[in-house]
This record gives sequence, structure tokens and C-alpha cells, in this order.
Amino acid sequence: QVQLVESGGGLVQAGASLRLSCVVSGGTFTMGWFRQAPGKEREFVATIIRNGGSTYYFDSVKGRFAISRDNAKNTVYLQMNSLKPEDTAVYYCAARFTTVAGCVAQDEYDYWGQGTQVTVSS
Repeated sequence: QVQLVESGGGLVQAGASLRLSCVVSGGTFTMGWFRQAPGKEREFVATIIRNGGSTYYFDSVKGRFAISRDNAKNTVYLQMNSLKPEDTAVYYCAARFTTVAGCVAQDEYDYWGQGTQVTVSS
């Protein structure tokens, strides 16, 4: 059984940093982070393949966010620096069985976590 559990969200001021974690059980997958702001559709943030050799980011987070993984700990991370109020959203991790670099479409992921709230105040 595949389970994804996110943690690390919180309330921070603009310019601060947060690191989100997603513990994955049931296998090793291509992983993605998505986010959904109030009143908006869920959008892609970042993705990383199984061996960590390829990552891809949404344009608005390039240079500020970094996705990484520690397969020994079954954990995927999203380091978020220089946070902005527009980064406020519920952040979800997602898992995909097959290895695909740059997978940005939500419907291409097979499993989802429950989400963790990130709120950035101005």
C-alpha cells in the first residue's frame, strides 16, 4: 500500500524559508510537489525522478525552491527560500510509478498526500 505523508508547513513572514517533507511508503517513485491556493486550481511546483538525477520546476519558483530526495529515508523534500505571499497554498506531494523526467501534469501521478498548509504573510 502506497502512502504519502507531508509535513513542515506553517506560517512565516515574506523572505523566510521552510522545508517541506514527504515520507513515502510502498515503493520508490518519480515524485512531484503541487500547490493549491484559495480559489485557484492546483498547480505544479517541482518534480524529481527516482534517482534524483533530474529535476524540473515551475517558472515562478526557479531559483527559490529546491526539490531533493533521500531514498534511504523514503523522503522527498521541498526547500523553499525567499518565500512570497503568493506562495501561500496547500502543498501536496504526489507519486508516479514510472520514471518520467519533467512530469508536470497532475493526472499523470498515481498517489497523493493529504497536503500541508503554507502561509506567507507580507
